[in-house]
Amino acid sequence: MKRLSTLVCVFLVLALFSCSPWTVWSSSYCNGMNFKEVRPHSVSITEFGAVGDGVTLNTKAFQNAIFYLNSFADKGGAKLFVPAGRWLTGSFDLISHLTLWLDNDAVILGSTNSEDWPLVEPLPSYGRGRELPGGRHKSLIYGRNLTDVVITGNNGTVDGQGSIWWDKFRNKTLDYTRPHLVELMNSTGVLISNVTFLNSPFWTIHPVYCSHVRIHNVTVIAPHGSPNTDGINPDSSDNVCIEDCYISTGDDLISIKSGWDGYGIAFGRPSRNINIRGLIGKTTSAGIAIGSEMSGGVSEVHAEDIYIFDSHTAIRIKTSPGRGGYVRNVYVSNVILANVDIAIRFTGLYGEHPDDNYDPAALPVIERITIKDVIGEKVKRAGLIQGIKDDTFVDICLSNITLNVTSKLPWNCSYVKGYSALVSPEACEPLNERISPEHCSDCCYLPNQITSLVNQNWGAWV
Repeated sequence: MKRLSTLVCVFLVLALFSCSPWTVWSSSYCNGMNFKEVRPHSVSITEFGAVGDGVTLNTKAFQNAIFYLNSFADKGGAKLFVPAGRWLTGSFDLISHLTLWLDNDAVILGSTNSEDWPLVEPLPSYGRGRELPGGRHKSLIYGRNLTDVVITGNNGTVDGQGSIWWDKFRNKTLDYTRPHLVELMNSTGVLISNVTFLNSPFWTIHPVYCSHVRIHNVTVIAPHGSPNTDGINPDSSDNVCIEDCYISTGDDLISIKSGWDGYGIAFGRPSRNINIRGLIGKTTSAGIAIGSEMSGGVSEVHAEDIYIFDSHTAIRIKTSPGRGGYVRNVYVSNVILANVDIAIRFTGLYGEHPDDNYDPAALPVIERITIKDVIGEKVKRAGLIQGIKDDTFVDICLSNITLNVTSKLPWNCSYVKGYSALVSPEACEPLNERISPEHCSDCCYLPNQITSLVNQNWGAWV
């Protein structure tokens, strides 16, 4: 009977840990995002001469179809239907009030000729191409200054055929920065759903300077050896919902960014209100990452119901002297790990700068990061949490974390300060102070009831 009552108490505590006003807000906000998937006008890509044989280049067909559909933008918008087939194309631009619909067994193939991916200007928050000075190749599916744009369908596929770009990167024969598979800039009201994205040359889905973005029920796959094939990278964007996605790539599954060093500081557009829910995936890098390009600031990030397996790192923050900016108010909960090298990793000396003009005195602010309700099997290290000398990462809060760790040194922490409760193996000394009521404002979104309970004698509870 005593054991039963103890279990009941423990479950009550865990239930309280799951109560967060941010959770309620993020769920209701994402569910309330409405997009117009049904359009009054529709055409098929075949009406513009496209041939789905995987050989014929259909760039002009896509461009002409979208130019024609632009006449319906003020009449409720239009849908471009892509039927079953293998539709080879170079880069093409979307328009406002458009639905790009990929039918089952429809595959949009990226051309293997780099000339079919024209150059565009570097992003102002980066100051240059991410890999090389100068411009960058335009993404396969591209759009800027759009409103109400949808990429969806009956689980069709967009395949970037990125191996030619990966080889150029490895052989150091790139002339310009590689293209993304999908990039939307300065756009509002974006929905990407029910599509599989394969083999991106570089980052796969890149909403940059965007607002009100929902990415739902999407699959992203690239070989684990493919360089920099991040899955979804919200960049200087706000009100972004990423839900129910499976991602397996050669780099971070999701990486939240906001500009690079002085260029990002000057541009000054943060990423905020980012909600991630129902992510499953594996990677040679991190499951959920923030940075390393975070100079415009990142805040109000909520991630829950995450399953990361066969991966290097689960949760990671990357930054460096010279970045400036901030990462604050991050809340990660309900995470399951299996066969992961490092569960939690913060890197304060990541390096990589766009040029030699960065200011090493521009130090990032990392604060109010809460990670809770995590279980893991076959985890090598619980945490490698390394801040910056004279720039301590503060208010790092860990709670209800149980990891089956194989390393004899599960934690390695430096230049960080925070709190913990119910963490096994026991957290490192800088994070070992017990969470108490006075820390409620320090720990992101931990409600008052939790800190009140944590302040009691845990030996009597467990």
